[in-house]
Amino acid sequence: MAGNDDPTRFRAAYDAVLDRWPGPVDRLDLTSAYGTTRVTAYGPEGGEPLVLLHGGGGATSTVWFANAAGPGRTRRIYAVDRIGEAGRSVRGDRPLRSTDDLHAWLDGVLDDLGLDRPDLCGHSYGGWIALTHALRAPRRVRKLVLLDPTQCFAGLRPGYLLRALPLLVRPTAERARAFLAWETRGTEIDPTWRELYGRAADSRTPGSSWRNARALKSCGRPPCRCWCCSRGTARAHDSRRVQAAVSRHLPRADTAVLAGLSHHAMPFVRAAELDHRILEFLVNS
Repeated sequence: MAGNDDPTRFRAAYDAVLDRWPGPVDRLDLTSAYGTTRVTAYGPEGGEPLVLLHGGGGATSTVWFANAAGPGRTRRIYAVDRIGEAGRSVRGDRPLRSTDDLHAWLDGVLDDLGLDRPDLCGHSYGGWIALTHALRAPRRVRKLVLLDPTQCFAGLRPGYLLRALPLLVRPTAERARAFLAWETRGTEIDPTWRELYGRAADSRTPGSSWRNARALKSCGRPPCRCWCCSRGTARAHDSRRVQAAVSRHLPRADTAVLAGLSHHAMPFVRAAELDHRILEFLVNS
């Protein structure tokens, strides 16, 4: 387990959010050279697979607690804790040192789950991973859902980076929660998850590069839909630039705006509305 300085309290906070999921879950531990990956599975075992990749900064796979109910009625959900970050995954002998390692690890997770071509949904940094995975192995992804992906189509705003700097220099629970309150503009955040986010404040994630998205134009990519925050609530990046870049680099992809929702309020604030839109795309597009 990585990304926290008080393992007992962190585990308690993690389990408290996991208890918010709509029903019993299966806890799967997948072993590889990179370590042991914890995957939370929910929904009918015969359902179409939907793999969920959480954002960085200590979100953990539990962040999908409010989104599992809708898709989980008919689909088998696999929410993955990334190795090297806050969560229940455990580092192994081989660290994730590069983007190649990151995608080799994810390929191994999909193989161990027996998933040849699942739907892939990622939020924030998880969106970057989902997008670049579709770029590298388009035949492994049936449909791609991106929830306000960071550093894929536009860089982070300087003001956002400045606010996040104290978390990088000296992360504390207090600073993490203050940053969350600022970014969400005071939106009411589930207190159980907010507690976990604070406990995981010292997590670290590999770097990412938005330039890779351009290559999607020339590859056999899967159908894709990207949801962005509206301009008035977006603090992480310029959502208009994101939409313009998606249209330019992925001319066949769909984009949509989630009005009144900030980056870190996804995916659990107004989850029912978001779930409905995601399922509509996965089923009908």
